[in-house]
Amino acid sequence: MQYATIPGRSVAVIAAVLIASACGVRSKQDPQSREQVEDGARAASEVRSPQPRPQASEAGLDRLRLPPGFSIELYTSQVPNARSLALGPDGVVYVSTRDGSRIYAVLDHDGDRSVDQVITVLSGLDTPNGIAYHDGDLYVAEPDRILRYADIDGQLDDPPSPTIITDALPSDPAHGWRYMRMGPDGYLYVGVGAPCNACMRDEPIYASIVRLRPDGRELEVFAHGVRNTVGFDWHPDTQELWFTDNGRDSLGDNVPPDELNRAPSAGLHFGYPHCHGGEILDPVFGEGRTCAEFVPPVQQLGPHVAALGMRFYTGSMFPEQYRRAVIIAEHGSWDRSDPIGYRVMVVQLNGNEPVGYRSLVEGFLDEESGEAWGRPVDVAVLADGSLLISDDEGGAIYRLTYE
Repeated sequence: MQYATIPGRSVAVIAAVLIASACGVRSKQDPQSREQVEDGARAASEVRSPQPRPQASEAGLDRLRLPPGFSIELYTSQVPNARSLALGPDGVVYVSTRDGSRIYAVLDHDGDRSVDQVITVLSGLDTPNGIAYHDGDLYVAEPDRILRYADIDGQLDDPPSPTIITDALPSDPAHGWRYMRMGPDGYLYVGVGAPCNACMRDEPIYASIVRLRPDGRELEVFAHGVRNTVGFDWHPDTQELWFTDNGRDSLGDNVPPDELNRAPSAGLHFGYPHCHGGEILDPVFGEGRTCAEFVPPVQQLGPHVAALGMRFYTGSMFPEQYRRAVIIAEHGSWDRSDPIGYRVMVVQLNGNEPVGYRSLVEGFLDEESGEAWGRPVDVAVLADGSLLISDDEGGAIYRLTYE
């Protein structure tokens, strides 16, 4: 297969696709039956019409609640709609956007863990939520394709033209913002969400995690029955894939839970749309099925918390109980009667068994007003063991430390 080098996506083409989606135009591949409450219109609207967001400031940090010994600081407030984090060479953090069209590079030139410069590296992209860095190359996932920017580090001010490594991903706007990481096996892993709230599609690529070679070869489904994952990582000892998954809507305020899952091998099915949370049969798609057919979550998370980015804590700065624990950014509910989430949580493990699910950073949500001033999206562990947290509501990245 030949891979073409291309300029940025045509604005006219993007506009035509979005207008067709907004007007309800259906393609031949669109589902025709057994489809319940759709959140596609909401998702497409969010992508088309980003709203102005408040800018984070140091003043807001005194509202955050942390365990004893922890401190948090504003790393940078110059990254509007900050989403996924990818660590480049020491001192370089790549930051994606979803409602925006840009990729940023946050630079610490002298290694003092203080930001010296923020550069807009790429612009004009289509929902570039998913990014991965590997061997000097930056990979960017748009809804239907993955781009590679070769040798990006030395060309931040004048990046190279991208190469398309695949354009075989679905273009549906609902859950069309990708999450992507490079696995320890040398494959790119990409989340492909369900194109709906709850529905059945014949194409196995939907509601899955796929993987492919960095040159685009060998695209395959690695995990099935995954409604929408926007965060995964590999256990530092076993190299097994773990991932968060967002539960479906419209079953009530308290069900189903979001999930933390473990995929020790390829080909496993994690339940969607038949079973949610390992124990709740879907009122439509659960007919004739049992939850015992599917892999249950390692840990049920809060209902509708929107669990997104996650990392195993591999640093040495935090206390012993955090070593090898899973740190999860919970973006926060969008349609629950009483908002929940808007925090960073920790799932502590004994081997593969959870022994605690507790708060690490909370206070982004004003519990009296129900208004959130921050929404955690992703986390990343720096070389010194401190933790970065992205916030797309405040357009910021925070740095969590422990003494």
